Order: sequence, then structure tokens, then C-alpha cells
Amino acid sequence: MLKEKLMEDLKNCMKEKNIVRKNTIQLVRAAILQVEKDKQIEVTDEQIVEIIAKEAKKRKDSLSDYEKSGREDLIQGVKEEITILEEYLPKQLSQEEIEVIVKEIISNLGASSMKDMGPVMKEAKAKIGAAADGKTINEVVKKLLV
Repeated sequence: MLKEKLMEDLKNCMKEKNIVRKNTIQLVRAAILQVEKDKQIEVTDEQIVEIIAKEAKKRKDSLSDYEKSGREDLIQGVKEEITILEEYLPKQLSQEEIEVIVKEIISNLGASSMKDMGPVMKEAKAKIGAAADGKTINEVVKKLLV
């Protein structure tokens, strides 16, 4: 289970004194615990992957802000955190792979215009999951529905 892998990796990081990795894993574990306490559930591996994807997205969003402000000290740390988080995520799909899936969804739903974007996005997110971020999926759907 992914939860146990995170705990094992945390122990190894502490032994190796890898502070960035330790802090990143602790951050993910804290987010998992928060979801478990808020919803009073035991999270599944799929939910953990969603939590990790959400944390990675937060960092990617903040990375662009840091780059605009020229904060080189923060940029490197955030890039390291993103790399660590991506190790726990499924392989990310390429733009071409996403296009194939979205084209299939569009033909199945009979979508023809931007009015059909909502159902197409819903189906695409459900099918693709954490293998691509929502922004990329959105761009592909917009491109194909024009």
C-alpha cells in the first residue's frame, strides 16, 4: 500500500539525513491525515495519488510565481519537491496520448462544440485521473472542440 511505502521512505530519509525529501514526504503524510480526519475515513491508494497530485500541482503553480519574481533560492527547492512527489504518481501522459483519449470521449458522447465541454471534461478527468493535470486536459479538450 502507498501509505506504508511513504512511511518506509520517510524512515530511510531520516536515516540518510535527506531533509528536503523528508519534509516533502511529511507534508504528503500530513495532507493524508487531514483528509482522513476531516472525512473520518481510511484513504485508499487512489485517494493518496489524488492528494499527491494536488500537492504537486500546488508546487507547480507556485513555481511560476517564484520564477516571475526571480526567487532562485525557492525555485530549486520547489523543483526538488515536485520531482519527489512525481515519483509517487503514475506516469504522466503526453499531449498526444491525452488527445487520443479525448477524441475517443468526444466521439462516444457525440460532442461537437464548446457547449459540450463540461461533459467531455468530466469524462476525461474520470478516465485519465492523475496521469495528467486538469489544465493540460482542458487545453486538449478546447483544441479539439473548436
